[in-house]
Amino acid sequence: MTRIAIVVLTLTLGLLAAVAAVSASPWWCFGAVPLLALGLLGAWDLLQRRHSVLRNYPVLGHARFLLERIRPELQQYFIERNFDGRPFDRDVRTIVYERAKGTDAEQPYGTERDVYLAGYEYLVPSMAPRQAPSTPPRVRIGGPDCRHPYDMALLNVSAMSFGSLSANAILALNGGAAAGGFAHDTGEGGLSEYHLRPGGDLVWEIGTGYFGCRTRDGDFDPAEFADKAAHGNVKCVSLKLSQGAKPGIGGVLPGSKVNAEIAKVRDVPQGQTVISPPYHKLFSTPRELVRAVARLRELSGGKPIGFKLCVGSRQQFLAVCKAMLEEGTAPDFIIVDGGEGGTGAAPMEFADHVGAPLTEGLLTVHNALVGAGLRDRVRIGASGKIATGTDLVKRLVQGADYGNAARAMMFAVGCIQAQRCHTNTCPSGVATQDPRRARALDVRDKAPRVRRFQEATVASALEIMASMGVTDPADLRPHMLRRRIDPRTERSYEELYEWLEPGQLLAEPPEAWAADWKTADPDRFTV
Repeated sequence: MTRIAIVVLTLTLGLLAAVAAVSASPWWCFGAVPLLALGLLGAWDLLQRRHSVLRNYPVLGHARFLLERIRPELQQYFIERNFDGRPFDRDVRTIVYERAKGTDAEQPYGTERDVYLAGYEYLVPSMAPRQAPSTPPRVRIGGPDCRHPYDMALLNVSAMSFGSLSANAILALNGGAAAGGFAHDTGEGGLSEYHLRPGGDLVWEIGTGYFGCRTRDGDFDPAEFADKAAHGNVKCVSLKLSQGAKPGIGGVLPGSKVNAEIAKVRDVPQGQTVISPPYHKLFSTPRELVRAVARLRELSGGKPIGFKLCVGSRQQFLAVCKAMLEEGTAPDFIIVDGGEGGTGAAPMEFADHVGAPLTEGLLTVHNALVGAGLRDRVRIGASGKIATGTDLVKRLVQGADYGNAARAMMFAVGCIQAQRCHTNTCPSGVATQDPRRARALDVRDKAPRVRRFQEATVASALEIMASMGVTDPADLRPHMLRRRIDPRTERSYEELYEWLEPGQLLAEPPEAWAADWKTADPDRFTV
């Protein structure tokens, strides 16, 4: 019997049952109506042309699409082990949740990880451990050209825009930052009332769209920038060159998402699609970038100004270092974003294959600044999968002065890693503009969780450093972090990577750096 005959028979039986149900007992409806519905569904499956599976397997084929839809949940909750999930495994998510709630974050019975697997890393404990400091150290941000330096915490909220995140999520993040005394990066979506209302310290991020300080044509508006940068909550300004999730491309905000509130915050027309170009209009060369940073510093009244990037070409970054030397000025900080990606939705090809991972990015920026004799005036922030005290200490060893966390902070306010951030259907109300979904996130409950998570993670990092015999992050050294190469071989970061001496590029560049340093041009981003 053909599939069409089966469907015709099903429809016929369904219709007969429906007729019988009308003229006889209403109990017939319990069998007739579902049978009729399945018959109609089967007929539709055979007639439609979009899904080949349904044409071959009417009705039954829908099971395939249902299972595919819930596959991430099945994988996360029933299949993956505690330590092999992606982007964050269950062990990491659990420790964030527990610290945010203020509950016990310890585990019994030893590690589940294979410590002899290539790539495994560990920090070196000391035979003479120290007492961890009771007051967390802070990092002074502000070079010689800065009139209002800022003391940055060791761990802060990384860049996440209002629009990408719900109003309640922004309120909770900033409320936690205000209570805990750490900074909150606004993301490139502009300064909203939700960033300002709780009173937390802000790093105002400005991207290629110049949201919140743009003209009608999308150019940079210096007057509006100066007015907003003067706000007391704005402690630093970060010029976003690129981000780890999608370095080198811009963004599109569909007009359907540009409601009146977002339009006001971003200085864009309501209901119209907004395009962020992949490049800045403020500069097009390394020298112009350095001058733009200096100009923003003056417009802000002398507040710390820096830039964020996902590292690509070492030669191009060296060109920026040369421009700093020739112009006699430098950014107060540089945030290195890892190519591992982040909260921003991006094409898979970019998230998986474009941009240097955070380790290589940090090593490049740190060593370039050291070799150019600039490291003492430029602070480095690290952004990319920092969720535990171990993560933070590793980044400090690799050259960072402080860390920023985005996804871990989202976990602290209730994110469950559903990975639906770009669909407006976030089940926990974090990454959505749907009022009904966002309402689920209670600000009074979540803001203290952000504070507790940051406080516990920094305390963990300080305890780890104390076990290594260190109380000041500046005393961490590359030999204190080791990586397994194979089951029988391990190397320290001091052995694995080349570490430049202060001013070495100016005097006698090492062979591995000489060609890039020679060809780096402060007046051109050489490809």
